Amino acid sequence: MKLLVPMFAALALTACGPKSTPPPPPGPTAGLGQAGEVNGLRFRPLEVVEDSRCPARVQCVWAGRVVLHLGVGKPGGGQPVSIYGGTLTMVNVEPPKGTLPSLAREAYRFTFTYSR
Repeated sequence: MKLLVPMFAALALTACGPKSTPPPPPGPTAGLGQAGEVNGLRFRPLEVVEDSRCPARVQCVWAGRVVLHLGVGKPGGGQPVSIYGGTLTMVNVEPPKGTLPSLAREAYRFTFTYSR
């Protein structure tokens, strides 16, 4: 995977106040350094550049965002592919911020959808 894509996801979670958390949306999930595949597009989360999400159980004015460097390519490690013909969307980040004493790199899991 040679194509490096900065992935911005403003997790607009209408409010960050206490409420029941719905299950993560269905879709391929991968941690940092792990590969996943969605609709013929292979992705590998490489680095969390920013995690400004509102901590769990805290009332916030802004939900925050996650900025991620992401490697993208064809399955099997082929030539990099253009993703401009479709939309790659980060739909979930686990665990919620503030649920662990410190969010270790290994704890992150990212879920994506891709549509053409």
